[in-house]
Amino acid sequence: MLAERMSRVSTSPTMKVAGEAEKLKRQGVDVVDFGAGEPDFPTPEPAKSAAKTAIDQNYTKYTPPAGAADLKQAICNRYKMDYGVSFTEAETIVTAGGKQALFNIAMVLYNPGDEVITHAPYWPTIPEQVKLMGATPVIVQTRPEDGFKVHPDAIIAAMTPKTKAVIINSPCNPTGAVISEAELGAIADAAAKRGIWVVIDLCYEKLIYEPVPHNLVKVLTDRMRDRALFAGSASKAYSMTGWRCGWILGPKEVVAAANTLQGHSTSNVASISQKAALQALTGSQEPVTAMLDEYRTRRDTLMGWFAADPRIECVKPAGAFYLFPRITRVLDAIGISNTGDFAQALLDDARVAVTPGEGFDAPGFLRISYATSVERLREGTNRIFEFVKKRERQGAVAR
Repeated sequence: MLAERMSRVSTSPTMKVAGEAEKLKRQGVDVVDFGAGEPDFPTPEPAKSAAKTAIDQNYTKYTPPAGAADLKQAICNRYKMDYGVSFTEAETIVTAGGKQALFNIAMVLYNPGDEVITHAPYWPTIPEQVKLMGATPVIVQTRPEDGFKVHPDAIIAAMTPKTKAVIINSPCNPTGAVISEAELGAIADAAAKRGIWVVIDLCYEKLIYEPVPHNLVKVLTDRMRDRALFAGSASKAYSMTGWRCGWILGPKEVVAAANTLQGHSTSNVASISQKAALQALTGSQEPVTAMLDEYRTRRDTLMGWFAADPRIECVKPAGAFYLFPRITRVLDAIGISNTGDFAQALLDDARVAVTPGEGFDAPGFLRISYATSVERLREGTNRIFEFVKKRERQGAVAR
């Protein structure tokens, strides 16, 4: 009954967790939600005020499908200010979040039979979009032993005559790993020689904890501007997930194709959201700094708590707002075979929502979002520990 392409993709595991947790919350259940992939902070007041003003001034009509000119210019200006790279409006399109940015890129670039390389653990949408286009995702594994570092040699070794693109997500969802400029440079040099596109998912670009060099935009544009694409978003940096505003920066031919595609699908991002994003990009960046500082505190606090059980192996994330601990020794101790079953039992018994690692191609791991208050982090951590102890006691009795 359904189109064949739908057999290639599966439901997002992150959306599944969010849906189950929300259903329980509506029933009045006290769920500690560690599954959320969105900031818990409100959208900054100036951005909200800009949206209200847009409504009051009747800025409620269509904009061009690629976005309003002032917002596209603001995106270009922000990247010029942050990265020292100049883009034109013709090299910019406004999309319904970073997810549509990546989807548009996939639609206009990938053909059936193409191969697209990315690294795991990965955000599940990346390979699913590749499969939806009839292309093949080629997965290069990273390891917790070296901080989930992306090794250029592994990416380059995966390149074949069928490779159309390499997708890099930095900071990475779910690991928080950050690729270095030198590592990306090596990948870019190899890709440029082979005529391969490099796509960078920069949706967490403002959430890097230490002042490490991370000018991936300049690294790519200096080496292969004609085959470099950048997907960005207001969602994480400005706590604007529900506003659905992202963008693509890249060669004007790709942007023009994405504009054609968008003109026949979603058309423009909501005009009101565009005004809010315009203010966020052009106004004070202090709210971003404040959120980052709070996330850093939460990260360090949560890692300290989990250190109480040495079986929970945590790599300190360099960016984003997730811990990605390996819990295989905990699973063995309590007799649960995988993190999917663990997550379901934890939600059923302890009312804590986490995202199982299987959805990120990382069996034995959990994604734990610390985009919630320290108080809720403490409560959720306590519940996890109590859940594990209860299962251990039950196992001891059964033996």
